[in-house]
Amino acid sequence: MCQDFNPSKFVVYVCLFIFTILLALRLDETITWNYWAVFSPIWFWKIMVVFGAACGSYVWWKHPHYRMEGESYIQYKAMMITLALHLLLLMFELLVCDKLESRRHIWISVFIPLIFISIISIAVCIWAVKNGRSFDLELFCSVNILQFIFLALRLDNFITWEWEVVFVPLWILLCVSLVGVLYSIIFAGILLRAPEINAEQRRNSTSSAIGYTFLVIPILIFQVLLTNKLDGQLNLKYIGVVSPLFLTYTQLILMSFSNKRSNKWWFGIRKNFCHFLFDVCPCFQEYCNISYTVQDDDMPRVVNGASESPEMQPSNRRRASLVITKIHSKPIVPIVSIEMPD
Repeated sequence: MCQDFNPSKFVVYVCLFIFTILLALRLDETITWNYWAVFSPIWFWKIMVVFGAACGSYVWWKHPHYRMEGESYIQYKAMMITLALHLLLLMFELLVCDKLESRRHIWISVFIPLIFISIISIAVCIWAVKNGRSFDLELFCSVNILQFIFLALRLDNFITWEWEVVFVPLWILLCVSLVGVLYSIIFAGILLRAPEINAEQRRNSTSSAIGYTFLVIPILIFQVLLTNKLDGQLNLKYIGVVSPLFLTYTQLILMSFSNKRSNKWWFGIRKNFCHFLFDVCPCFQEYCNISYTVQDDDMPRVVNGASESPEMQPSNRRRASLVITKIHSKPIVPIVSIEMPD
């Protein structure tokens, strides 16, 4: 399960999950915490980013020969770009907390770092595509720059539009996403009926269609509920409004266990997280690095060219066979070659 695990995305999605619950409860006045405490999951996320980049930079400058390993330079540069964007995002979050507590700023000044991030993210997305890097945060910010401007103007009452009009850029983005979801569903259905497609491709297409559906549909439901809530057309608590997002966060957390694109320079580990975990904790390699496959003895076997019926087989019970998963890591015990007689 950890072989394709992306710890960075896992930490981000878990922190956002907890933060969304705390913020909804605070807006409903179910809890009366200070907003600085409500934002504690966000602070933990940013601390992990800064500390991880600091450890990676220390290893980078302490061991110059590590820079020659594969795509080390590109990965380190991507880590530093991500750090810069997160520091700007941290500035925006600090201004939001100060605004909610003291009310001494206007929202336009609060959104300036976020708008600046959106402009920079356009260039970062182009660089990421050229170098084969992931750009989730950058893409989100770059396509929502107009939405951020509308939000700032509406919160300061410079415009008095209805909230369903303010969210027009987001409605357009969700419509495009729905088209992509519909395409993935149709494509998965075609592959299921195509006899020349192998089982793995069918399974991947089906899982992708289900994953995109559980990502986009809950966000659309949340957006409809939030718009009606802000326009006064819905008498529902904020915890009920954000409840569809819980399904989206759960799907994103599950997808972090199958996302291979992780930067190996965070915290200076320089390797896949699964391999690093096995090296740090050898007991995991000895006791957890196994997988099981269940074989059904009810299936007929072929004996001397003839099919053997289930009644002729010695046992019809299921049996489990243990298969050792191959992980490129250091062995725990020395390899001993035992010669067996013919």
